[in-house]
Amino acid sequence: MKKLENIINLNEYPINQTNSDEYKKLIDKNKKLLDQDGCCVLPNFIKTQSLFKMKEEVERNLNKIYWTKDSHNPYFTKDDPELSKDHPKRIFTFRESGYLNSDDLETDSDLDTLYESDEMLKFVSDSLGVYPLYKWADPLGKNPYSVMHEDHYFPWHFDGNEFTLSILIQKADKGGLFEYSQDLRNENNENFDEVTKVLRGDRKTVKSLDLKPGDLQIFKGRFSMHRVTKIEGKTSRYIALPTYVKDPYRVNKPEHSKQVYGKALPIHFERNNTKVDGLID
Repeated sequence: MKKLENIINLNEYPINQTNSDEYKKLIDKNKKLLDQDGCCVLPNFIKTQSLFKMKEEVERNLNKIYWTKDSHNPYFTKDDPELSKDHPKRIFTFRESGYLNSDDLETDSDLDTLYESDEMLKFVSDSLGVYPLYKWADPLGKNPYSVMHEDHYFPWHFDGNEFTLSILIQKADKGGLFEYSQDLRNENNENFDEVTKVLRGDRKTVKSLDLKPGDLQIFKGRFSMHRVTKIEGKTSRYIALPTYVKDPYRVNKPEHSKQVYGKALPIHFERNNTKVDGLID
């Protein structure tokens, strides 16, 4: 088994020393950023050598990537003709990107080692203040790579799950910026008028992050609408998406799994034939 010290910059981010003052200070800082901005970025979280290995892993397996081309609204719902044309649920934008599914990661994958480590799970749980937190049971979506080539774009949307993690592996020549409008909606108010304004180009509430390779981002995306700007230039954008969840039983529904990852496995049918809701967007 690979050592975490060969993957994570433990000198700056001592996630393996949970009783240390440095760890406690790091967690306090993360919590403060997440409370204030709904977003926390840890620069140079991944070591350069490991970052190179992850990049090489993606490029060796480009032929296995499942590409998605579709149009969706910020909620990933179907069109509703009963709503007005300006309603955000009726504003659809074309998306194109691809995933190297988790089951296609290599045997000695640094990303897989990182994801499966108990230290990483506890660190994320402590940073979010979410207990208990689990590794995701979905064998396709638990820790994939997302790949975007030139002209690819991921439009404005809300996440179905409360939080996401991402590690930028390779930055595009231009574009590929992560942008978000913090707390644009809440549990009691969908705030459709303000959502529409952002979709139409209003940038008063928009924050833009120019992430660097090796940066870890923790983001609360259920209530903050976000997007990845169009990729410009020949250098593709690679990003790892380690996913942890509050419910260890949930997996994607078969239809959603086929749409995003190109296939569904027996576990997607078995677990979604019960009363447990399995959709994680």
